[in-house]
Amino acid sequence: MIRVGPVIVIPTYWADTQTEPQAPGAYDHSVDLNRSDTELDCCLTSLEQVDDVAPIVLLVVCPLSATTDVSLRVRHIVHKHPALHISMVTNVEAAQVIDRVGQLAPHGSGECVSLRGYGAIRNMGLAVAAIKGCDAVIFLDDDEMATNADFMQRALYALGQETRQGLPILAKSGYFYDKNNSPLADTSQAGLTTRWWTKRPEFNQWMRRALDGTRISRSNYVCGGCFAVHARAYMRVAFDPFITRGEDLDYLFNLRLQGLDVWFDNRWSVKHLPPEREQRAPRFMQDVYRWYYERAKLADANRQNDLVSVTPASLMPYPGPWISSELDARVRKTALVRALVTREHLAYFAIWRHGRDHAQRYARENTGKYLRFQSFWPAIMDGLWRDAQLSDLIKEA
Repeated sequence: MIRVGPVIVIPTYWADTQTEPQAPGAYDHSVDLNRSDTELDCCLTSLEQVDDVAPIVLLVVCPLSATTDVSLRVRHIVHKHPALHISMVTNVEAAQVIDRVGQLAPHGSGECVSLRGYGAIRNMGLAVAAIKGCDAVIFLDDDEMATNADFMQRALYALGQETRQGLPILAKSGYFYDKNNSPLADTSQAGLTTRWWTKRPEFNQWMRRALDGTRISRSNYVCGGCFAVHARAYMRVAFDPFITRGEDLDYLFNLRLQGLDVWFDNRWSVKHLPPEREQRAPRFMQDVYRWYYERAKLADANRQNDLVSVTPASLMPYPGPWISSELDARVRKTALVRALVTREHLAYFAIWRHGRDHAQRYARENTGKYLRFQSFWPAIMDGLWRDAQLSDLIKEA
């Protein structure tokens, strides 16, 4: 297959004035349409300083009813950066891609490639890359900034090559520095409400080891906003549209199930400056759904003879505990403590009483759906590869 080079894919999330920003299922940082300054503008400004920056595709996520207004707003931001080659995929263009996917996989599982839901949105980015015939996708989040002029060179370093042991490097993750210029999780706010619901100690243990090691090492971590995947991987493996959040780390599991690895590059990073947000009960419940689904999905996959097993033991010190038997106690204790000491005591009490049952039911109802969808993925992507009609639809803004 003839390929045309990498593409940078940036999902950007927008809300209209009617959207409740902390509603269950809402995205982490949907931008208010009326905000004068946006993280996306800062992100694009940082990319203007990058040498040989690749073409950019913006995945514009917003309610259908707000498509026209949000598209105009994003286009206005794009026009402030004429040096960049930027295409936009709004609900209008996405509908055409979705229709084509439906033709290629008429017995697939609904809108698994769309602009709704974290995993499906990532799949839309991969689909657009296939339509354009790109040899690699570099995912960047709209609240992150490139900090080096050689960002592209670092992003593509070793991608598509092999380790000394002959293992292919087809997906790799960088990492981010926070507002305190640290690559480690903040442990200063640790307390009773986060004691059983924090990745910080085990994550920091893993990250310190990775930062001190060789430049490229096998990863247990994915920074979805600093992630590169080669066509030889993205044409073969899809993101999971059924996971409520954490689709980036989940993609590492999906690759491993197919016998591939994510690699960590300790010299590739971005600056992460998300808007301030509170830890709220709806987001906690999303995480409960996520981890119960993840655990059930991997247990089911591990019973398949044609897949590579992914176990908690293979993911220590992080994120193994989260897909182990420890999860039940972590959910129960955290929900109870937060029910007792936070202002959202009723919401957390409801989660303590019924949240685990709801999450386990969701896991039972959806386990197996991803693997079914994944079985269609290579055929879908082959059908989308360099689709001239769709490629003409997705032009520079």
